[in-house]
Amino acid sequence: MSRLLAADDRALLPVPGWVPAALLLAATAVAGPMLGGLARPVFVLGCGAVGWYAWRRGPGEHLQAALVLFAFAPFVRRLVDLSAGYDQAGLMLVGPLLALLAVLPALWRRLESDRPFDRRFGPLLLVGACVAYATALSMIQGDWMNAASGALKWAVPLVYAAALIDAARTDELVRRAADAFVVILPIIGLYGIWQYVAPPDWDRYWMSFAPIMSAGQPIPFGVRTFSTLNGPASFATFTAVGLLLVGFLRPGWQALLVAPAALAFLLSLYRTAWLSLAVGLLFCLAFAATRRRAGVTLAGLAAAAIVAATLTPFGEVIGDRLATLSDGSQDGSLQERLEQYVTLWSQGDGTLFGSGFTVGDVGSAGVMAIDGMIVACWVAMGIVVGLVCLAGFVWAAGTAIAAAARVGDREAVVIGALACGALFQMPLASIASGELGFLFWTFVALAPAASAAAPAARVRPRTPGPAGPPRTIR
Repeated sequence: MSRLLAADDRALLPVPGWVPAALLLAATAVAGPMLGGLARPVFVLGCGAVGWYAWRRGPGEHLQAALVLFAFAPFVRRLVDLSAGYDQAGLMLVGPLLALLAVLPALWRRLESDRPFDRRFGPLLLVGACVAYATALSMIQGDWMNAASGALKWAVPLVYAAALIDAARTDELVRRAADAFVVILPIIGLYGIWQYVAPPDWDRYWMSFAPIMSAGQPIPFGVRTFSTLNGPASFATFTAVGLLLVGFLRPGWQALLVAPAALAFLLSLYRTAWLSLAVGLLFCLAFAATRRRAGVTLAGLAAAAIVAATLTPFGEVIGDRLATLSDGSQDGSLQERLEQYVTLWSQGDGTLFGSGFTVGDVGSAGVMAIDGMIVACWVAMGIVVGLVCLAGFVWAAGTAIAAAARVGDREAVVIGALACGALFQMPLASIASGELGFLFWTFVALAPAASAAAPAARVRPRTPGPAGPPRTIR
């Protein structure tokens, strides 16, 4: 941290990095509907200023500010849309990504230095080259808007992860993220429950225009909870990451604070995130540092699911959704995903080189939805480059899992669990762009480097004692 921020700079910046982010969100929520369309560019520029300030405070505080912005920017976007009209481009969602770009000067200085190459840069460079290829395909076709949008959503999380690799101690950053989720999860959980029971006007308005067919119906008890985020998948994945971090890195009593988030997580009805969280918890069972917490958390989540399915007004819908996990042959969503592979394979040479970053309105007849990383990379980059891109994701996740086995402390194991859950999620959902790409790349980049030794193997330095023979410093 001392490499990036001098002590006298801290004295000039007394306000924690997440505070300006929270103030910007609150101000936009209040004044945005009155400003109308002008609120959109003002919010985006404000996010850039917030990101710059938080990065000057330090990487840990910047990570907290970024989590706050990604969690609540879609909510304030919907408030503005209600008064100014639906914004199909979603300009305000660019704000959190712009905040991440505050790391560019520090990353540039890192690249100009003579420091040795860190192996953790390898997957980032590989996937970055594939993103450049898909961007070039879009530009060749004259699709400049999708080229810019796709490059921004896919590349910015890579840039941010590269800057975090050696910006500060990874265990400190992971714990800062857990601190942020202790505050974020109760808020988005309570809001998500309210949204399910009585969806407010701004959410119903957004659902009537947004081309996200999986959000349910804009009626009481008909919404698939997406809370303050940009859809059920984003909300459920974001919440699953937070539950893992809080469950293992914060005191046990704080788990009670995130109980509303666990219930809203079930109301998202997003089984991919459910299974991803379960995989992460099972991974933690394999390590002594996390085994006890993993058992308690698994038991607690199982009890919460049973209570939610039997003793709440919305128990039937949760129970029905849980029942589909054991009957894949009757799962319409699974069948749709399998049909996507059949459709792409039948196109032959048309998918060999890819079509670049394209955006189709999945609400339109005849437009195939794109579910999962395999299909997304296949469509955007073609079979060959798409497989290379997927290999980069697997490489990054595998590095984090190997670091957990090598180091074995709680922070490393939780990062490995997140990576393991993401590997399971890849065939079923996209984890590459926007807030999901931010979550994946940020945390796999925080895996301890290969040179880190396991705690039991660390040896304290020895120095000669006064009598001559060396002794261990205690």
